[in-house]
Amino acid sequence: MKGYVQVYTGHGKGKTTAALGLALRAAGAGLKVYIAQFVKGMEYSELHTLAKLSDSITVKQYGRACFIHKTPEEEDIRAAQEGLKEVREIMYSRKYQMIILDEANIATHFNLFSVDDLLDFINAKPEDVELVITGRMADPRVITVADLVTEMKEVKHYYQKGVQARDGIEK
Repeated sequence: MKGYVQVYTGHGKGKTTAALGLALRAAGAGLKVYIAQFVKGMEYSELHTLAKLSDSITVKQYGRACFIHKTPEEEDIRAAQEGLKEVREIMYSRKYQMIILDEANIATHFNLFSVDDLLDFINAKPEDVELVITGRMADPRVITVADLVTEMKEVKHYYQKGVQARDGIEK
């Protein structure tokens, strides 16, 4: 089966959720999925469920605590760059039919690795691997090379009323 490049971006909620939905669908069809989470190093509720599906879905975080509201440190940069290299080798192993680079767009925005590094990764994708990239602020060059791009648009969000992230819903 031919694999494509999908991008989920925008300022609305649901980018990672869409990718996780694809992972569940792929696993249900017998495909193996590797989820690389950049920027993230915290525990999220979905990790508990995905651990139960570890025969089909592998998740690894290539980040520390979330730094979105501050400047990334050298350790954040190193974790992301080493992670991208590791995931590239994993992709070449041909063990996984779907690779998800969760928050890779944010990683490029914060210069954890360059857009050129991400484009090199995309261009190195084997023909039969589905590649999914999430995160706000996708670079226009990534959008250009992608086969499918969905932009999540925030119309209204309860965060604006002071609602904090809730277990099982946002985290």
